[in-house]
Amino acid sequence: MLLSAVLLAMQALQLAGALDLPAGSCAFEENTCGFDSVYAFLPWILNEEGHYIYVDTSFAKPGEKAVLLSSDLQAEEWSCLRLVYQITTSSGSPSDPSRLNLYVRFQDESFDRLLWSAKEPSDSWLIASLDLQNSTKKFKILVEGVLGQGSTASIALFEIKMTTGYCIECDFEENHLCGFVNRWNPNVNWFVGGGSIRNSPSVLLQDHTLKSELGHYMYVDSVYVKHFQEVAQLISPMTTAPMSGCLSFYYRLQQGNDNSFSLYTRDGAGLYEELWKTDQPESAAWNLAEVEFSAPYPMEVIFEVAFNGPKGGYVALDDISFSPVSCQNRTELPFSAVEAGCNFEEDFCNFYQDKEGSGWTRVKVKPNMYRAGDHTSGNGYYLLANTKFTSQPGYIGRLYGPSLPGNLQYCLRFYYAIYGFLKMSDTLAVYIFEENHVVQEKIWSVLESPRGVWMQAEITFKKPMPTKVVFMSLCKSFWDCGLVALDDITVELGGCSSPERLLPPPGECTFEQDECAFTQERRNRSSWHRRRGETPTSYTGPKGDHTTGATTCTSRPPTWRMDKGHSSCPGL
Repeated sequence: MLLSAVLLAMQALQLAGALDLPAGSCAFEENTCGFDSVYAFLPWILNEEGHYIYVDTSFAKPGEKAVLLSSDLQAEEWSCLRLVYQITTSSGSPSDPSRLNLYVRFQDESFDRLLWSAKEPSDSWLIASLDLQNSTKKFKILVEGVLGQGSTASIALFEIKMTTGYCIECDFEENHLCGFVNRWNPNVNWFVGGGSIRNSPSVLLQDHTLKSELGHYMYVDSVYVKHFQEVAQLISPMTTAPMSGCLSFYYRLQQGNDNSFSLYTRDGAGLYEELWKTDQPESAAWNLAEVEFSAPYPMEVIFEVAFNGPKGGYVALDDISFSPVSCQNRTELPFSAVEAGCNFEEDFCNFYQDKEGSGWTRVKVKPNMYRAGDHTSGNGYYLLANTKFTSQPGYIGRLYGPSLPGNLQYCLRFYYAIYGFLKMSDTLAVYIFEENHVVQEKIWSVLESPRGVWMQAEITFKKPMPTKVVFMSLCKSFWDCGLVALDDITVELGGCSSPERLLPPPGECTFEQDECAFTQERRNRSSWHRRRGETPTSYTGPKGDHTTGATTCTSRPPTWRMDKGHSSCPGL
């Protein structure tokens, strides 16, 4: 569990630079710095003693919202926007919690882009760090607080700060430490060194940034180590925009001592990857490390020190920076996951088949009560493995996808429908092949499926070598073969179920988790309701949703309660 209280979070209450904050920033001391409450909603209230604004249920009802809009801003260079905020609620876990949303409204666009959202309550101030990619367009920042259920729900903003640079960079001179947090360990932890702190034997004479005893850095020492392999972790904010280049930092460690200093990445699903590990440096002074860093999906950077005993010495860290240029000045074309998918409306895209035979065929059928059309639009093309009329029993149809670079996590999604098979085993399976067509492993296969209904499958996988995804349909015998349909294959970077996935483009919503950024002007008898399964009225509407094809739950009027026997309808 990450605890910034004790070591780091209290310092977030003393953010520096309140008198000369850049455009798009505010410490809310005496005013709101050009951030104005939108008249049509609840007003944000400036605390009488200063240094935060808030909205709560003392003057509002649950479900009401307050909207704060900035003046025109511009970020022609990559920028970092930080929010220090707090969400509080009544005891218990309300089904409809308070939510804090942050949008960007670009000039000449008629919609707001959701950048970030939070709903977790906290007893202390939290820091959110959001990367803003460079753009020549002017824009406004829109902060929306939506009050949830509960008699004491509140949302507060302590500071908004926008600065040039990447959120992953830090020189540790500001008290908020750029959103870096220490993972609490009873015995070894990262501390702030320099400045007025003079209570540890590992404190250095000077930092790297200012080259002065007044400069700050982070350090961890072994004086309180009690066990073998005691570990201290310093964790960066999660990246929120794709980035690739050279990550550099300066470090010092005591030579001849039993410690290990490593750099890892961790994605939203908790998967670690080691990027760098130090050897004993040649110099006892500050040493520069440069590491190739790629974050095509949200990732944290973790600086980890492991000690084997109380005489392991210390490790110090300073001046973390990032450049979008490779450490060796190499230029590489970024991998586009879009090219790894296909909806088969025009052709096979980058997919291909074995030369021995064409097991998969692009077809188009007119939908009727016995057979649905394609998944994309209902009237387009999809692939059909027509094993019913192949000449050889035991026939296998293989559909190969394009090559995917190794050492990246992927989310593979596709839609399939099964017709006419007596047994489902191996009617459709997904394999991972190496580039030379050597089978690696089977990562998915059909077990049970409703006949003739489009169903969604999603698979998360990661391999160290370049790989290809292969869709395989097997006809074991002439008398036990049917049809397998395949459509709308997509590949995205990152895990399918990662809570920190990059947000979808504005205006897109599958309604699987919530209503996204869509809102209703009012709710009455003709309101929109989020449902799963068939429509309440017989012989009307679809059998399941368009996203996954789920048909396991029938919807009920909104006033009915779901009992424990209907747990297959989460969130409804």
